[in-house]
Amino acid sequence: MSDALEKAEAAAREAAQNTVNVEHIVAAVLAAQQAQRQPAPQHQCEHQHKPRRSAGEWLGIACAVCVGGVGIAFASLALAILGGTAAIVVLVLRSMWVDFQKRR
Repeated sequence: MSDALEKAEAAAREAAQNTVNVEHIVAAVLAAQQAQRQPAPQHQCEHQHKPRRSAGEWLGIACAVCVGGVGIAFASLALAILGGTAAIVVLVLRSMWVDFQKRR
């Protein structure tokens, strides 16, 4: 009977070892399934994108550029008139100076 008892004990040890091995295999399979279910995280940009300008904003910018261009044109015209006037004044004063020098 002790031979049967030893065989039973050996079988019980082997069954216990098989149970531990089966538990490890099941845990590995479950972990693999869980990894397959979760999609890999997609790469996302870390910087902030600026919102694009609307048509109204572009229209406002275009109007501002036009008004600025007209202002620059009038300023240039005013400088040209001022330069011409200054040249005439200088010529008149020079002519007066020459006449004044001749009278002396």
